[in-house]
Amino acid sequence: MKALRPRQGERTGGPVPVGTSPPEAGQGADEDAREAVQVLDAADVFPALRSSPQGLTSKTAGERRAADGPNELPTARRRPAWRQLAGQFTDLFAIVLMTASAITFLAYALEEPRQAGTAQLAVAIACVVLLNAAIGFAQEYSAERTAQTLQAMVPHRCRVLRDGRPGEVPVQDLVRGDVVVLEAGDTVPADCRLVEAHDLTVNNAAITGESEPVPRTAEADAPGEALRARNRVHMGTDVITGTARAVVSATGQATEFGRIYRLTAAAPRQKTPLQREVTWMARRVSLTALAVGLLLFAVRLPTGQGTVSSFVFALGVMVALVPEGLPATLSVSLALGVRRMARHQALVKKLVAVEALGSTTVICTDKTGTLTQAEMTVVRIWAWDREHTVTGVGYEPSGEVSDPGPVRALLRSAALCCDARLLPPSDGAHWRVLGDTTEGALLVAAAKAGLDMAAEEAAAPRTAEHPFDSVRRLMSTVHEEDGTRRIRVKGAPLEILNRCTRLDDGSAALELTADRRARAAEVADRMAAQGLRVLAVAEREVTGPSEDRDRDERDLTLLGLAGMMDPPREEVRASVDSCRRAGIRIVMVTGDHPLTAEAVARRVGIVRGDHPKVVTGAELDATDDTALDSLAAEAGELLLCRVSPEHKMRVATAFQRRGEVVAVTGDGANDAPALKHADIGVAMGASGTDVAREAAEMVLLDDSFTSIAVAVRLGRAVYQNIRKFLVYLFSHNIGELAPILAATFTGFPLVPITAVQVLAIDLGSDVLPALALGAEPPESDVMERPPRPRHERLFSSAVVRRILFLGGIQALGVCAVFFWHVSSSGIPFADFTADDPVYREAVTLVQAGIVVSQFFNALAVRTERESVFRAGLFSNPRLIAAGLIGIAFMAAISYLPLLQSVFHTAPLSAGDWALLTAVGILPLAADELRKMRLRARHTPRPEGDVR
Repeated sequence: MKALRPRQGERTGGPVPVGTSPPEAGQGADEDAREAVQVLDAADVFPALRSSPQGLTSKTAGERRAADGPNELPTARRRPAWRQLAGQFTDLFAIVLMTASAITFLAYALEEPRQAGTAQLAVAIACVVLLNAAIGFAQEYSAERTAQTLQAMVPHRCRVLRDGRPGEVPVQDLVRGDVVVLEAGDTVPADCRLVEAHDLTVNNAAITGESEPVPRTAEADAPGEALRARNRVHMGTDVITGTARAVVSATGQATEFGRIYRLTAAAPRQKTPLQREVTWMARRVSLTALAVGLLLFAVRLPTGQGTVSSFVFALGVMVALVPEGLPATLSVSLALGVRRMARHQALVKKLVAVEALGSTTVICTDKTGTLTQAEMTVVRIWAWDREHTVTGVGYEPSGEVSDPGPVRALLRSAALCCDARLLPPSDGAHWRVLGDTTEGALLVAAAKAGLDMAAEEAAAPRTAEHPFDSVRRLMSTVHEEDGTRRIRVKGAPLEILNRCTRLDDGSAALELTADRRARAAEVADRMAAQGLRVLAVAEREVTGPSEDRDRDERDLTLLGLAGMMDPPREEVRASVDSCRRAGIRIVMVTGDHPLTAEAVARRVGIVRGDHPKVVTGAELDATDDTALDSLAAEAGELLLCRVSPEHKMRVATAFQRRGEVVAVTGDGANDAPALKHADIGVAMGASGTDVAREAAEMVLLDDSFTSIAVAVRLGRAVYQNIRKFLVYLFSHNIGELAPILAATFTGFPLVPITAVQVLAIDLGSDVLPALALGAEPPESDVMERPPRPRHERLFSSAVVRRILFLGGIQALGVCAVFFWHVSSSGIPFADFTADDPVYREAVTLVQAGIVVSQFFNALAVRTERESVFRAGLFSNPRLIAAGLIGIAFMAAISYLPLLQSVFHTAPLSAGDWALLTAVGILPLAADELRKMRLRARHTPRPEGDVR
């Protein structure tokens, strides 16, 4: 960002009264002025909007804010609590269970004599639905609050003139009449009338839907629609190029965007791919459960079983197949993942980003701020044939320039040609720069050389400027000094050298011969090879009006070069190593010199080989898509230098055509297309523009690459945890269904486990352990594995095999226990009745066997490859506690008379529990053997392999 700089003739010494208008009663008082302001000349805008070129006083701003309210848009109308709760009953699982409960109540009403167990089953099913609804409602409410809290973590401020001085205020505090400063990358904070504009274009897509940038001017316009006025900008639109000053004409709901926002804010959110896949799964599971239940009902009915008993039997099968706790468990797991990422400075705006993070294969990362500290520091200055070192790091002006005399003229010109401002510590913050960090480094270097820039600016006031141009790669300012006008220019060394004809050797201006030009270029390249960003500084005396930029920026006198560096973040190298081991390719995309980019890339570990592939923006312009696809297909280290945001988007698209999952970082307004086009757009929260943050799915609150690596690790963990509790939930469904099917086909007249018992298992040993699995920390080797395939389904063949593997072992165990118990009694199958003590003991053994097996199954599914004993058997205390709660609940069902009558159970002996423990531990033991074989087949990735 560029800082505010008062123009010539503006007062900067203190508060400036703003008119003598009486106290205002609200925005309605100035409605006519706002509508007519576009036809006025720039100078007449200030009195029309009760302002002045120096801005408002703090007192006036406070009065207007009190009268008009904060500059905020109306929030989307939240659904009433009762609607949110009612929405929980529209889930397909809930509909199936509610239907089953209603039919069971009907069966209870029709049967003769009425069985208390049927009524108990109907009530139990209804209780499951209510419990799931309560959990889902609580989670949805919590998610809304979390989203609001996380959104507030991203600051929104704007630059204004208050009391005649530049500063920043929260967007909410902006009022009518405020003078705001805009530049490329900003989002317009309110409806404004331009009073000064330099090469200004804006994107009005948020208002008109037209995405093409449109030019804006400060000149008077004809009457007409405000949206089409060439001298007005509106809240929510984006500044694409140029700089401007504008006077606020409307805030908050009175803006054009406010009117539109009220119509669109309540639009429903779209489901993410994961949510759609879970809905697809729920539909098929529910239909399967209904089909199997109806089939078994049809099979049992001809055998002489009563209609009601056959229905209750079929209902038990259906309930056994429906994972009632899945919706609540899924939403809680995703929310936990989002909150974990937020604690690590990664604000995830969309759940789809959580899903995509787990399969990222390529990261196209910026350099400045992401890999480095974003605190540029001048460390070396070259004035003809002599280098001067600069001590001190960061923006605090402590340090010194060796022999500063010969370089004071260079630093003075460089600092005068800056729009940034150096801000001293305040409110606990350190020294910081308001504006461009490169300019901030020059201001700090000037202070270290003993220059008082406030005095220098007063002695040489700026009269004109040519803003930085990304094509020309330089900027210039014109100053009135001692009766003459001088232009100061700073920019890329080659661009400046091509415009210079002389050089200053400290005593006189010498002709810039070819040898001297080559010598200066050689010094610039050497400094760049050392990882320094190099700027050249030049000046000359000018005559006539400064309207022709090409004429002004020629025949310059070279003053010298300034080399600065942005130190790499200390923690980045370890994160880069982690991503390489995870099979993620890291491509640096920067606008810097190739030598500077390679030096930084080596320091952080992105480049390790002797000959990385370095491609410049000019080379990309000459490369068609076919050649670009070939470049993306080449393995190895790749650096893209001197590139534009358009190049970044082309490269990301080339990787995507190869099937890669691409994360792209960006901070500027022009990065928005690449951020939107990427699979995961990652914006900078601290230094990024509003446009970039809006376009991205994830915002790094600390701007660090390390946060990306942590987010990838946590994203993989979220996806793995979802698969873990899916394996956990569906594997025990097999254990519930198998005894019922076995009884049907062996001719046993009763169900080995009742529907009420199935519901008790689902409540007592499903939901809490599944939630605990959703909070499972990432496995230690999660970043040692390659990314999951882009099109891999949540229910992949590996997941289904593991469900069948663990569920099959549980099923064999509980079936063996049941038939062993009933067979050892010596009673023929046909003679068993529902009140037989042996039968009650057998069904209790089945229920307890499933619960105990699930306890060990939960331990088994905690890891996919690593031994759970290595990970720590008790490292997830929530899971242990949830499992023990389930076993305690099962014990209560077995021993408490009241629960015995409800669940039709009997007390178990110590020998029974020992048997169940031995059977229950089989899934854990078998899965440990499977993991051992998997680890034996796994070959670690070579350290140097970036694919």
